[in-house]
Amino acid sequence: MSLSKTLLLGFIAGVTIILGLPIGRLSRPAPRLRTLLNAMAVGVLLFLVWDVLSAAWEPIDTALGSVHDGHGGVGTAVGYGLLFAGGLSVGLLSLVAYESWMARTAKPRASAPSVGPGAMSVDQATTAHGMAGWSPAKRLSLLIAVGIGLHNFAEGLAIGQSAASGAIALATLLVIGFALHNATEGFGIVAPLTGDLDENGVPRRPSWSFLLSMALIGGGPTFVGTAVGHSFTSEPVSVIFLTLAAGSIIYVLVQLLGVAARSGYKTLVAYGLLIGLLAGFLTDAIVSAGGA
Repeated sequence: MSLSKTLLLGFIAGVTIILGLPIGRLSRPAPRLRTLLNAMAVGVLLFLVWDVLSAAWEPIDTALGSVHDGHGGVGTAVGYGLLFAGGLSVGLLSLVAYESWMARTAKPRASAPSVGPGAMSVDQATTAHGMAGWSPAKRLSLLIAVGIGLHNFAEGLAIGQSAASGAIALATLLVIGFALHNATEGFGIVAPLTGDLDENGVPRRPSWSFLLSMALIGGGPTFVGTAVGHSFTSEPVSVIFLTLAAGSIIYVLVQLLGVAARSGYKTLVAYGLLIGLLAGFLTDAIVSAGGA
């Protein structure tokens, strides 16, 4: 398949992420609805963690099987293992460092008291700019988009490699499955935004430009991965991006689970988790049905 047609497949697979984004602009969702949406997002992300880690572990498992059968050396398994551990560590710990840095940056700094006529008697706090001024919900949404983007890059590699090898039917089925995946992932990105309130309890509605930016971060790597996968195949690169994605998604899951635990709707959280997990496995089943 030509590069232009392959890129079209990658675009179709990635662009469906925008389908779930309008949920983020719900003006005032009820607490139960917010809880359900958050729990469904957790379910989708739990599936993604299983999906990316199982895919990243596969070459390690294969290499260990070869060692057992006497057809391969331990070095290959160790090499993949180091990539696995390194990618998972960087994906998780880099977000821990990022959040710590953002928390320090967002803290208001007290200015020195002014003197002279009309001087204020209280310190004036500076206003944080850029991402440092974002609400925690928007920053969490960004982290989810980054984790999903890393995962989608690896999915794009699979599409590009299938198309380049002439497996058109498989590539087409991958696009259908990944497009459904991305539709649910878009919902996961905006779920934290449905409960975003300012200091007065007024809902914050994300702008369309913000939502489209999240779509580009989360879905754009599918297109990029397709282009890269069409040019060359690299299992180590796939392992790196899959484990980076797993580490970042695990960090995000901890945040979302904290929100779910504080909601007070345990039964609703369980239903949402189940719906999200089943949605993830259903879309994955469509991809697996084609032999991928």
